[in-house]
Amino acid sequence: MLNKRISLIALGILSTSQVMANDQAESKGFVEDSSLKVLLRNAYMNRDYKDGNPDKSEWGQAAIGTFSSGFTQGTVGVGVDAFGLYALNLERSEDRSGAQGIDFFKKGDSGQPANDLSKGGAAVKFRLSSTTLTYGDQMPALPVLSYDNVRLLPESYTGTLITSKEIKGLELNAGRFTAESRKSAEGRDSGGLKSINVLGGSYQFTEQFKAALYASDVEDVLKKQYVNANYVFPIDKDQSLTLDFNGYRTKLDDSYVRDNNLTGDDNKIWSLAATYATGPHSFILGYQRSTGDSNLGYPYGGYQKDQGRVGDGGNTIYLSNSYWSDFNAEDERSWQLGYGLDFSAFGVPGLSYNFAYVRGDNITTSTSTDGTEREIFNQFKYVVQSGPAKDLSVKLRSSVLRVSQKSSEYNVSGNEVRVFVDYPINIF
Repeated sequence: MLNKRISLIALGILSTSQVMANDQAESKGFVEDSSLKVLLRNAYMNRDYKDGNPDKSEWGQAAIGTFSSGFTQGTVGVGVDAFGLYALNLERSEDRSGAQGIDFFKKGDSGQPANDLSKGGAAVKFRLSSTTLTYGDQMPALPVLSYDNVRLLPESYTGTLITSKEIKGLELNAGRFTAESRKSAEGRDSGGLKSINVLGGSYQFTEQFKAALYASDVEDVLKKQYVNANYVFPIDKDQSLTLDFNGYRTKLDDSYVRDNNLTGDDNKIWSLAATYATGPHSFILGYQRSTGDSNLGYPYGGYQKDQGRVGDGGNTIYLSNSYWSDFNAEDERSWQLGYGLDFSAFGVPGLSYNFAYVRGDNITTSTSTDGTEREIFNQFKYVVQSGPAKDLSVKLRSSVLRVSQKSSEYNVSGNEVRVFVDYPINIF
């Protein structure tokens, strides 16, 4: 059914494109609009687990190259996107590698993590008016299929994606992907995805109000729907209040529930965050609620191969209370108190600080109820503003996560440290 809806929306978009906006008419050419960028990334993650669990850490150096051509001129423009990825393992510890939440370098059959990784991908793209069809290796960033780029290397997916911006403020997306490249392994289908169909869009109703609605169908795993509403209330010249609502509904396939010995198949999770910004300060209040009968809570990301997970992208959790813990257990309720500071107002442009305290309760597992967890999150980030190292960023992040004994089946206590140094270089 979702396949038919994707086909119908694609035909509808293309059939109306002649009388709508026309980005293709502004094309300067395949070469003239092309760009080549390289991101050098040095990343380190350490998790000091509690309750007798062994500590885990990984450290690596990566080079991420991305090329994006312009479109040839004419009624239908043609272009190419490509990427090349390389990562060098700087730690190479059999004992400390292999944590699912870090996953820089996948362990082989011998138990040793890879010494290095290299892979690439390419996609061909066609544009008619303001509608683009892309086929090949891509890094989609949609609420129901969002690739993970917060580890050493990014994930990627192979398939077809249609993106239409024919009407000002309206973006429509429809796609089908049939392979997932794991961020910690080589190969185009190292994630083991069978297929995922995605459909949806977002619309900017007014300058202050935007909404989105999306759906996905992961073959033999689940069906998922997503809704978002975001409203910004201007208060004064440098003051505003932003309300952001996000929600997912997930229905697991019966075969997936049976094959993985799960309990229940349904989950609903939503969050509402209120952010008050005044000058360099921002204050956040967030509430998140998970309901349903699935003992997985809200399922997302991971890999179908090896992990038996969903496979719809490691960032497919557009919710307010997601830090180290996602606070997405069965029946969980969580509250967040957050704060952000931009140091440019104090003479240090490029430096920012973020803090969050999140507490979750009412967690249900197969053996207990009323479990709790809490996390304290801190992050400093500095972006060089000028000179030869312009745009180089250094991010220092830490989390302190404590999980009650009743919730130990769902999560584990620990202290986490992340150090990321990113240096983007624009070749042309």
